[in-house]
Amino acid sequence: MIDLTVALAGLFVGFVVGLTGMGGGALMTPILVLLFKVQPLAAVSSDIVASMIMKPVGGGVHWRRGTVNTELVKWLVLGSVPSAFLGVLVLKSSGQGEALQAHVKLALGLALLVVAAGLIIRPLLTRGRKAGDSMEPLVVKKLPTVLIGIAGGLVVGLTSVGSGSLMIILLLMLYPKLRLSELVGTDLVQAIPLVASAALGHAFFGDFQLALTASILIGSVPGVFLGAQLSSRAPDRVIRPALIVVLLGSSLKLLGSSNLVLALVLLGFCAAYAVVLLSEQRGARAALGLSGKSPVLKS
Repeated sequence: MIDLTVALAGLFVGFVVGLTGMGGGALMTPILVLLFKVQPLAAVSSDIVASMIMKPVGGGVHWRRGTVNTELVKWLVLGSVPSAFLGVLVLKSSGQGEALQAHVKLALGLALLVVAAGLIIRPLLTRGRKAGDSMEPLVVKKLPTVLIGIAGGLVVGLTSVGSGSLMIILLLMLYPKLRLSELVGTDLVQAIPLVASAALGHAFFGDFQLALTASILIGSVPGVFLGAQLSSRAPDRVIRPALIVVLLGSSLKLLGSSNLVLALVLLGFCAAYAVVLLSEQRGARAALGLSGKSPVLKS
């Protein structure tokens, strides 16, 4: 039976995904576990099957635009497809009943911490880059690329998190000159067989629930479309820290942290981010003072 509250949550998550390009599993899975009290394995299994249906949409757009490096996709998929299926088998063999659910929560909590860290460092990796940077042919580093695929596939198979967040950070570090549009397009296309492999594993060995998956899709599909329409106007300096706060909070709760620890960590992050913003504003004012010019509005 379709759950309208889960569909509304899917609408919100889909909107955020369309707005920011962030992988939906990092938000949808913890929402299902923490707010709707869905068993962790069922949340991972159902969310990743829903992702399998949604991934080709974004990947198809980039394929038509020619912003996909097929050579890079080939070596990523070589590592990610088998490791994603293996991740499901590792998850299934790690215990039964409550022990299995506890292992899923632990893996999910750790994955969310990694994704939050990725959101923090991603602006540092992309600073000063433009969409058209580096028109030189990309030389694919085969072994490191396969290893990125293996790592990303394993995490996706275990937690449903990583195909749109963890892997793009690793690719940024390995290929700093890769054009941003090609980076996103390549990541989206390689995620299609990756997520399909993990979804197949969860359909056979996980706890896939058709009604739960359908509820997620009913909300997330229109949410992605609406978010994508507004993505060019997204206030990144507001959205990014908000996502980091949500991910940090979710990961700490999944890892069993007390409310006091949770509050201290989130307050610490908010304070640190406020200091960074003030520092940036002072730097901008100092630059204007040194130039002796004031901002001029152009018509």
